[in-house]
Amino acid sequence: MAPRSPPTHRLCVRILLASFLAAHRLVPPSSASFFGFPHFPASAKRQHDYRDALAKSILFFEGQRSGRLPPGQRAAWRGDSGVSDGAAAGADLEGGYYDAGDNVKFGFPMAFTTTMLAWSVLEFGDSMPRDERRHAAAAVRWGSDYLLKTLALPGVIFLQVGDPWKDHECWERPEDMDTERTVYNVSAGRPGSDIAGETAAALAAASMVFRDDDAEYAETLLASARKAFEYADTYKGAYSDDPDLRAGGCPFYCDFNGYQDELLWGAAWLRRASKDDTFLQYIQNNGKTLGAEDSSNEFGWDNKHAGLNVLVSKEFIEGEMLSLQSYKEFADNFICTLIPESSSPHITYTPGGMLYKPGGSNMQHVTSISFLLLTYAKYLSKSSHTVNCGDISVGPVTLQQQAKKQVDYLLGDNPMKMSYMIGYGDRYPQRIHHRASSLPSIKDHPQRMACKEGTPYYNSPSSNPNPLIGAVVGGPGEDDTYEDDRADFRKSEPTTYINAPLVGVLAFLVGNPNPGHFRH
Repeated sequence: MAPRSPPTHRLCVRILLASFLAAHRLVPPSSASFFGFPHFPASAKRQHDYRDALAKSILFFEGQRSGRLPPGQRAAWRGDSGVSDGAAAGADLEGGYYDAGDNVKFGFPMAFTTTMLAWSVLEFGDSMPRDERRHAAAAVRWGSDYLLKTLALPGVIFLQVGDPWKDHECWERPEDMDTERTVYNVSAGRPGSDIAGETAAALAAASMVFRDDDAEYAETLLASARKAFEYADTYKGAYSDDPDLRAGGCPFYCDFNGYQDELLWGAAWLRRASKDDTFLQYIQNNGKTLGAEDSSNEFGWDNKHAGLNVLVSKEFIEGEMLSLQSYKEFADNFICTLIPESSSPHITYTPGGMLYKPGGSNMQHVTSISFLLLTYAKYLSKSSHTVNCGDISVGPVTLQQQAKKQVDYLLGDNPMKMSYMIGYGDRYPQRIHHRASSLPSIKDHPQRMACKEGTPYYNSPSSNPNPLIGAVVGGPGEDDTYEDDRADFRKSEPTTYINAPLVGVLAFLVGNPNPGHFRH
């Protein structure tokens, strides 16, 4: 994990160690380039095993778990870690997820990860095989259980566990970490509408996942979501505006985009989960002042505008709630930026066809935007609505096909002819930027490894000894090339918020492997 800069991009924390020898780099088989989407020769295309990819994308989250691991833990090379997290603040903050390749628990991206896992299950859970639906729900619950703990003490919401600067001085397993587990929180005196709003969204979305199977837990989640939103709306402000919180959270996960989108996002999820007209009125009355019309072709842990507009447009599209028509218009504008043939200024694609935004960790954009394409297509397919992009009109099938192309690129239909998901396909990254994956497992090497003892493994050209199955790395750059370099965190580091929306995308493709083609 490394610093993030506007809008969701990364800056160096420190000087990285030298790159690996050229012999360990991967060279693209082809340098062919062209505009728009790629048209691979027939020999490069294959039918992907979306069910296998889905199973692995969910399994990834078990490798990111913090706390005491359950008996059914499938990523068996991991062990318990962070079991006393929160003790310094008199709180129980055991559990949750490490965001990426380090040992810090950042609440803002973790809440977004939980929201997207829940949204994936809500929209596309019916396409998941039964076991994978169960594993996906367990992944949601591991996140929501932790988020409930962050609200457990009166007057505060816990934001983060771990000092990222001290953590990044070490290359050590989470089971061994001895760096300071500093606890950060927001309160009335130092507000955090962003973390509180995203926590409200996550808990509201999760409540819908468990409503049928565990009604009592679902009610607890929804009540806690209301509590988090009340805090977010009462004490307005961004957590990274506070000097102490900024010192701990920035530049890793600053709120570059402001807290206003999280207020609308939290209200939108509470409206969907509760059907409470109070939240409908909030969305209607505050959309303009909180920037719902802000144009952006980005959706991720910091910027929720595009996702908000797609989510809210559902009620207009399916229920003809006319007061929400503007959200449909904003969602259409976003979709048009993804259509190369439209007259709208649109997002960049690499010569090989990957959706691309500068800054690194590009697969977060690929997966989150693909999810929105499929979700919006689902809403549109239940109505006569289309998307008008100047001279062209775009329907659900076009959006589905665009998302499929992005996922197929991720899974191997790309100039490198490699999968960017660990364990999927015959060729995938071997040296990902991930402490636990790159160091000997505590099961194989039970002796403690201190802070600096992992450095030789960081520098090693050898493959990681513990493949983090299902992890999706940051991915190639704008020229479609990928160097299998552990030090290049922008390309080689996986994150939970890359995988969370991908779960929903892959679930859709399990049930609809060829959008636009009828199955006989």
